[in-house]
Amino acid sequence: MKRLLAVTLLAGLAATPLVGLAATPLAAAENRCGWLQNPTPGNWWLDDADASWTLMTQGGGYEPEGMDIIPDISEGDYARTNGNYGYACACMSVETDADEERINRILSFRQLPLSKCENDPNLDPPQ
Repeated sequence: MKRLLAVTLLAGLAATPLVGLAATPLAAAENRCGWLQNPTPGNWWLDDADASWTLMTQGGGYEPEGMDIIPDISEGDYARTNGNYGYACACMSVETDADEERINRILSFRQLPLSKCENDPNLDPPQ
């Protein structure tokens, strides 16, 4: 009886981490396309048909993993609005926190012609 109880307890302990892992949701990559805005130093967000997704804010102390994937957007089709700052049209594969409307990780980036976003009826004009 004691041996059976010990084996049962050990089996239960061995399975516990697996149960915890199974309950942990994996972040799923999402394709988000819209206005990538960088209006001032350190402020970046992506406005798509669903939300305004924050990448980072000046003094916020947070930068998503993969931010270095985004090239100098002013070298592509780009609208300058404030000195060296402005916006572009882009598609990004990202992981998000939907509750916070925050991009947590950037997996890929592709800059598009401004006309692609300008002609998308689901996007509001950049502000």
